[in-house]
Amino acid sequence: MKRALVTGGSGAIGGAICRELAAQGFHVVVHANRHIDSAQTIVEDMRSLGGSAETISFDVCDHAATGKALATLLAGGPIQVLINNAGIHDDALLPAMDEARWRRVIDVSLHGFYNVTQPLLLPMIGTRWGRIVSITSVAGLLGNRGQVNYSAAKAGLHGATKALAIEVASRGITVNAVAPGIIESPMIANAFPDERIKQLVPLGRAGRPEDVAAMVGFLCSERAGYISAQVISVNGGMA
Repeated sequence: MKRALVTGGSGAIGGAICRELAAQGFHVVVHANRHIDSAQTIVEDMRSLGGSAETISFDVCDHAATGKALATLLAGGPIQVLINNAGIHDDALLPAMDEARWRRVIDVSLHGFYNVTQPLLLPMIGTRWGRIVSITSVAGLLGNRGQVNYSAAKAGLHGATKALAIEVASRGITVNAVAPGIIESPMIANAFPDERIKQLVPLGRAGRPEDVAAMVGFLCSERAGYISAQVISVNGGMA
């Protein structure tokens, strides 16, 4: 059974991705940092449906702690599917954005990508099969007011995706990014009233976490073996 690691797996999109991968027959490692109880609930849900899953906890920004946790995980065999989903936003207009706010967002998305992905690559390469998908954002493609830090972090992941895809293509590993638009969550409900969503999204509604998970699940399947170095939007037609 191939093993999949989903960072930030305790959130709405992360949880939907975990369930999708479990339904495809992967053993899913659900990562969380502060919300390990939520991750455990997702694991129990997947197990109740016959899936195979476990939790893992570490701070993706802490290089040493991440390396230690992943070394323990790799003792059980390679991770062949990696979903880089961990990310935060901490919004402010750039003239009012302090250094800590800038660094927090960059640290989780970009340094977290390195800290998690790099230790898993050689074991994955050894199997000559792998799928790496990073969850980014429409903000990394279009920009967004008050999110210069977040847009920069997600756009950086797009560049990393394309470069890494070239490096590992000959080893049977694909590397892609999925860029969600406005996806249903408690935060979105407060930030985007229905009328505003209808103005922004041609399809006239927010997406569901399962919409993102469906794309990720496809990219992790055998059917997507010729798709790599792509940034694929799941955004209801936003352009």
